Amino acid sequence: MNGLGRGKEPVTVLAGPYGHPFHPILVTVPIGAWVASLVFDIGSRLVDSDAAALATGSRWLIAIGVLGAAAAALIGFLDLFAIPTRTPAFRTAMVHMSLNVTITAAYLVNFLLRLGQGPVPTGLIVMSALSIAALGVSGYLGGKLAFQYGIRVVDQEAQAAGFDPTSTAKD
Repeated sequence: MNGLGRGKEPVTVLAGPYGHPFHPILVTVPIGAWVASLVFDIGSRLVDSDAAALATGSRWLIAIGVLGAAAAALIGFLDLFAIPTRTPAFRTAMVHMSLNVTITAAYLVNFLLRLGQGPVPTGLIVMSALSIAALGVSGYLGGKLAFQYGIRVVDQEAQAAGFDPTSTAKD
C-alpha cells in the first residue's frame, strides 16, 4: 500500500471509520469552549455586577476545553500513526500536534492562575487571545492535512460517486 492509501485508512476503528474520522468533530469542543471563555473574559471586564460569574464561567470553559483537547489529541494520535514518516504530511502533522500541545498547556496554566474573583486580569486575557491565535494557525494546518494532503479523506473514486446522479453509493 502506498503512503497515500495509508494516510486515508484508520489505524483502528477507534479513530473513526473510513471517511468519517472522529478527530475533526472532537476538536470543536476545545475550540468552542476556549473562544467562549475569551468572550466571557472580555465580558468580565465590561460589566460590574456579574464580573465574578463571568470569570467563573470562563474558568469552567477553559477546563472543558482542556478535557476536550485531551480527547481530541488521543484520537489525533491515532490519525498521526496512519501518516507515513519523512513526508510533508507527517511534518505538517507534527507541527499541528506540537502547537496543540503547547496551546493546551497554556490553557492549563491559564486555568490554574485564575482565582475567579471578579474581572479576569488583563494578562490572562492576553494569554487566552494569543492561544486562540495559535489555535487558528493549528487549525489551518489541520485543514491542510485534510484538504491538501487528504489525510483520512476517502479516495477520489468514492468522492466522485457523490456527484454521479446514477450512483447508488450510500450517503
